[in-house]
Amino acid sequence: MAGVRLGRSTKRVPLVLCAKVTLVVLLAIGFIVIRYTFSSSSSAEVSSQRSSFDDIFDPESSPVAKEEEEVEENKKRNPSSPPKDGSENGSLEKEMKEGEIEEKAAAAAKNETRDAEGQQENEKQGGEEKAEVVEGEGGIDEDMEDGVDVNTEVEKVDEGRSGANGKEKNKKKKKLGPLFDPGARYNWKLCGGRHGHNYIPCVYMEGGRRHHERSCPQIPLMCLVSLPQEYKPPLPWPERESKIFYKDVAHPKLSAFIKTQSWLNLSEEFLLFPREESEYKGGAQRYINSIEEMAPDIEWGKNIRVVLDIGCTSASFGATLLKKNVITLSLGLMNDQIDLAQLVLERGIPAVVGDLGSRRLPFPSGVFDAIHCGKCNIPWQSSGGRLLFEMNRILRPGGYFIISTKHGDIDSEEGTTKHVDNNSEEGATKHGDIETGEGMSTLMASICWNILAHKTDEVSEVGVRIYQRPASNDIYELRRTKEPPFCKEDDKIDAAWYTPIKSCLHKVPSAIEQHGTDWPEEWPKRLETFPEWLGDSREKLTADHEHWKAIINKSYLNGIGIDWSHIRNIMDMKAIYGGFAAALSSQKVWVMNVVPVHSPNTLPIIYERGLLGIYHDWCEPFSTYPRSYDLLHADHLFSRLKNRCKQPVVVVVEMDRILRPGGWAIIRDKLEILNTLETILKSLHWEIRMTYAKDKEGIICAQKTTWRP
Repeated sequence: MAGVRLGRSTKRVPLVLCAKVTLVVLLAIGFIVIRYTFSSSSSAEVSSQRSSFDDIFDPESSPVAKEEEEVEENKKRNPSSPPKDGSENGSLEKEMKEGEIEEKAAAAAKNETRDAEGQQENEKQGGEEKAEVVEGEGGIDEDMEDGVDVNTEVEKVDEGRSGANGKEKNKKKKKLGPLFDPGARYNWKLCGGRHGHNYIPCVYMEGGRRHHERSCPQIPLMCLVSLPQEYKPPLPWPERESKIFYKDVAHPKLSAFIKTQSWLNLSEEFLLFPREESEYKGGAQRYINSIEEMAPDIEWGKNIRVVLDIGCTSASFGATLLKKNVITLSLGLMNDQIDLAQLVLERGIPAVVGDLGSRRLPFPSGVFDAIHCGKCNIPWQSSGGRLLFEMNRILRPGGYFIISTKHGDIDSEEGTTKHVDNNSEEGATKHGDIETGEGMSTLMASICWNILAHKTDEVSEVGVRIYQRPASNDIYELRRTKEPPFCKEDDKIDAAWYTPIKSCLHKVPSAIEQHGTDWPEEWPKRLETFPEWLGDSREKLTADHEHWKAIINKSYLNGIGIDWSHIRNIMDMKAIYGGFAAALSSQKVWVMNVVPVHSPNTLPIIYERGLLGIYHDWCEPFSTYPRSYDLLHADHLFSRLKNRCKQPVVVVVEMDRILRPGGWAIIRDKLEILNTLETILKSLHWEIRMTYAKDKEGIICAQKTTWRP
């Protein structure tokens, strides 16, 4: 009998096992169906609410009290999850270097999960995120490239890691936590070091010295930059163009420089920039007029709208061109110990800090109508003309390269010895510090740039040459030799974030769907004229333009309490088509349109409209001085940073660094992000001037104070 029972029980085991497996499979299928249904409906609900913000115009009607109650309820509904590492000690605290930001072990566990699974989760949720952007953020073209290409070497490393651990990541697929840990406590401290209140994290090394090229701290910056003693907000525009508070920018090297310059006057508490004075003898106006006489087709403010000015002095060149409706971006070089780019920004004139070295500049290809280098001492002919290849990349086909030298004749510089940066890739491959530069005329002929005019001006005592980039590829066929060679067809010409400069020549775009095939319309018509190469995206650009025009007119200019007479320097931290900047074009402001490197590459469109912009990764500090901007605008920036930054709060720290005291920030995003973000801003003693919530999205308008820990 025992044997019979044993035999029967053995027969039942497979049946029971099969039943259990079948049950598990059915439960899994049911779970997937339910999750898909709810996630789809939630995504559609959030994205459909985005366009409703254009009717916010009365701050008093904003239900602030109700919104605060929603914040508390949201915190109760979304408490911080316990650690998933199996540890019983859930109150373990983590101390960050310099900032002493105490976080619970839950935040550490979530950050580790983001690091390990961020790329996999991005790929998994890519379709939902794109759909959300199309409906909720003005309509990004899904056919455009996914994002701006970063350094290819970094990509290869990441791909290798993801390939090796791909199976392991697929098994985990853990749900990520919130962007900001709602249970974190913040105890801010000032940054140390000799750089003090002028600290640019990716420029300065420890001890106050400067990097040769952009190099950011390995540990995220979690400290606050100090203020100059007796700091005062800038004067209203246009008064600030010719007068700034000296103590806001003062340092010993600047003080010594002022004594040697006639176009800078120190009078009591002000640093003055006399309009009739300039680094060009006879004045900047005369210098600019002489350039237009040499090449009449230039037509400042009509044919030429967007200019890159390499190197900063008094910025009189850019300031004078403003009166001709030309927007000039001054590129302050990292080796400038006098910090003249800071003076330019303080005056309310566009500027950014960069380097001419072994890497590409963070701009797309073929976007600048003209490039200017005044009293230029850049060794263009060094390293085989590498820097000229970069100028050829970013200059618009048919665009102008204007160069002047104080020696009167640029040919006198040919054949002279030039210093090679040993820290650059080229310097590392050459023997010694000096190399013989190849003549500029030979280099220009090799890249087929046509010299339009050259002249030595007796008054300004500078020699000026104007070159023009070819507008078609026909001229390249006439070259006797194929040196320099053309870049390969698979070279990503817009890849400009930590991307090395290649010693090759980019051809002129010829396909109708490529930007740069035709010269843009005259300003201001080009602002609202969308060329044929945009294809089906033209309708989306029109809708985006009208969308932001309604928001600016009904809300931003009148309804949120901002005194626009004190707003001059503005940054759109996540620009798409430049609609926000275009809607402000009638105001006396300028906007730096930042296209994040992980977003669709829309920056060429922004330049096509006659606006300024730059690529940037917000997980790193921005290349500018502290207190550079009067207003920061962040439209759904933080919701796109999820899974990218190890410590997303560093973006808020960077906003505090680059925004001047008294400056404003307008942040639009999902409520689940804004709720905690408001707490972080309050910990920085920012004053929350207005909040607005509708469904699952909202807006925060905050003003930075002079508080420092």
